[in-house]
Amino acid sequence: MSQIRLLLVDDHTVVRKGIRTYLESFDDTAVIGEAASGEACLEMLESLLPDVVIMDLLMPGGMDGIETTQKVREQSPHTQVVVLTAHTDDARVIAALRAGAIGYVRKDADPDLLLTAVRAAAKGQSILDPTIAGNILQELVRGTAVAPDLTEREMNVLRGLAHGKTNREIAAELVVSDETIKTHVGNILSKLQMTHRTQAVIAALKQGLISLDEIEL
Repeated sequence: MSQIRLLLVDDHTVVRKGIRTYLESFDDTAVIGEAASGEACLEMLESLLPDVVIMDLLMPGGMDGIETTQKVREQSPHTQVVVLTAHTDDARVIAALRAGAIGYVRKDADPDLLLTAVRAAAKGQSILDPTIAGNILQELVRGTAVAPDLTEREMNVLRGLAHGKTNREIAAELVVSDETIKTHVGNILSKLQMTHRTQAVIAALKQGLISLDEIEL
């Protein structure tokens, strides 16, 4: 079984140790590094190449979690970011998602939600804390522009992404190869100027393809 390689970024040592202890109790997750600041995270990023970064938002130093998230996504596009924070005001959540975070979990949430978000992020899928998801998606939809030049097949793939389906599930539904779906997803993200599937879901909402009640969060 391949493990999900994790980098923990939080300025509180006790928080990092607690997260490490919990996540390392599962066979499919491995914490390969810890950082107490955004600057330290970026210094470790190139050498560690984590699959997922678990990111706090408010940290000491000149770089907060939002700026760090954006730089992580720029420097290591394959690395996904799950925000884990006590701050759930709409402005911070929206800023983190627009910076490229694929998941957002409150620190007082059930630990199983963090594990679910990490596993989903490793597959390129988005998990948002259900206590904030609805309002945040509505705000993002209002501020998102959608490109008009998606093909019919790309729109079908986009609908699948919006319903939380994996590439393999979409491929089976459309009777094509996994690689074909991967290509379509890449084209969709490029045309819509997005970085991950959360933003593709937002685009589907903006297009009126699905309602908020139908989204897999």
